[in-house]
Amino acid sequence: MSETLADRGYEVVETGDAKGARSAVDADDDFDVVLLDFRLPDSDDLSLLASIRRASPHAQVILMTAFGRADVVRGALELGAYRVVSKPFEMDAIADLVAQASAARSGGKTH
Repeated sequence: MSETLADRGYEVVETGDAKGARSAVDADDDFDVVLLDFRLPDSDDLSLLASIRRASPHAQVILMTAFGRADVVRGALELGAYRVVSKPFEMDAIADLVAQASAARSGGKTH
């Protein structure tokens, strides 16, 4: 996914766990789009999403999950997720969704 997005011109910051994601967002609170996996080695609930929304309230967060239970989807949207997508998914579809989220973040302007 990182390679696909980088090939499309996005600057990508990749982490492998919740601790790394929190550190990345704390270091730079101006992310346009955050792709967040629901299940990480050190996180399997919506607390990381809530933390990211507090630290970077303007970021568009796309939650990816193989566990798309209604309560998870509803909770993510209530916390301000831009979209919840089910795994597996097509890389091109995610890249297109990132473009849409980025445009929504910038008020329709692309960059």
